[in-house]
Amino acid sequence: MQMLEEEGEDWACYWADSVSAKYREALAASITYVAYDGQILCGYSRSLEDCGFYIYVCDLLVKPQYRGQNLGRKLMEIIYRDHPHTTVYVMSDVDGYYSQLGYHCEGSVYEVSRSD
Repeated sequence: MQMLEEEGEDWACYWADSVSAKYREALAASITYVAYDGQILCGYSRSLEDCGFYIYVCDLLVKPQYRGQNLGRKLMEIIYRDHPHTTVYVMSDVDGYYSQLGYHCEGSVYEVSRSD
């Protein structure tokens, strides 16, 4: 959780006390890859599989000091190595990064509003 906390409030939806246990469960139930530099966790990805139809990347995070070294790209590519016949989509709030990697935009994501 330290890596997420270091990213600040944008990632608090995962590391805040009220949700951190739930996020740890999500990590355990997800397709999760990690990148280490020796003993230092420097990046990770978390994805969900849709019964073999698709894989949705929910989270991709690389520590700032390791960015620009293709770790994010490698974390994405390993998904296809392990799931070569499954289409992979990214749920993104940093579209420019994925465009830079050569990925193309396929539709959009909308949050369904509650009718309370």
